[in-house]
Amino acid sequence: MDVVEKPALVASDVDGTILGTNEQVSEYTAGVVGRVLATGTPFVLVSGRPPRWMPRIANALGANGYAVCANGAVLYDVGEDRVIWQRGISPVRLIDLVHALDTAIPGCAVAAERVGERAADVQTFVAEKEYRHAWPEAHDLAPRAEVLGHPAIKLLVRRVEMTSAEMASAATAVLGDEFAITYSTNAGLIEVSEKDVTKATGLADVCARLEVAAEDVIAFGDMPNDIPMLRWAGHGVAMANAHHELLKVADEVTGTNDQNGVAQVLERWF
Repeated sequence: MDVVEKPALVASDVDGTILGTNEQVSEYTAGVVGRVLATGTPFVLVSGRPPRWMPRIANALGANGYAVCANGAVLYDVGEDRVIWQRGISPVRLIDLVHALDTAIPGCAVAAERVGERAADVQTFVAEKEYRHAWPEAHDLAPRAEVLGHPAIKLLVRRVEMTSAEMASAATAVLGDEFAITYSTNAGLIEVSEKDVTKATGLADVCARLEVAAEDVIAFGDMPNDIPMLRWAGHGVAMANAHHELLKVADEVTGTNDQNGVAQVLERWF
């Protein structure tokens, strides 16, 4: 492994990366992140999660600055509970998108993530009744026309009889690069964002605001939705529990999320 300079900014995925399998931040990792922040080095959460799920994790880390949410579709200021910008899919585009997905993935069900000026000031997650949530969370049910009738920061597509990788391949075959397609679990769920929206584009905006160059960023992740970010950053680190596609592009592999893999690397400098 090449010698890496002390990073000027740390970026980390959330699930499977900074969180353990118990969905908690360990005291050990929180302590190391605290040392990062004490030096004035920004620690940025970059997640597929929407803003409403970020404050608990950010507060556990003491990282109350910027968070890139919804796979790069939203920039959120955690401390101020303020959405700085969002890059959503319009209703017209959503209708065309789902029409294509019905052909590519017959029997799929859809849900939409939305956001207003704050984390939870609109009806944030709406799903059609056939949609089965991949996580233990209640959600509002609505006819498909209502799900697609408002701008969405991302569309979630579910087909439990398929793997996410199979779904992504089928969707890409009909959509090409017209939308950004990714997944953060292989349990029959893909996430679709507007064209060219990725974790890398969201993180690049943060770095431009903070005047940090890409080569001075270290980024951590575990799933295919982290691939653009790890490729963009000066040093990309995959967790030992990472998806095989992410392991291929990483500059380094650390311990698992349950072994405090993020903290293990950061302790070299902090």
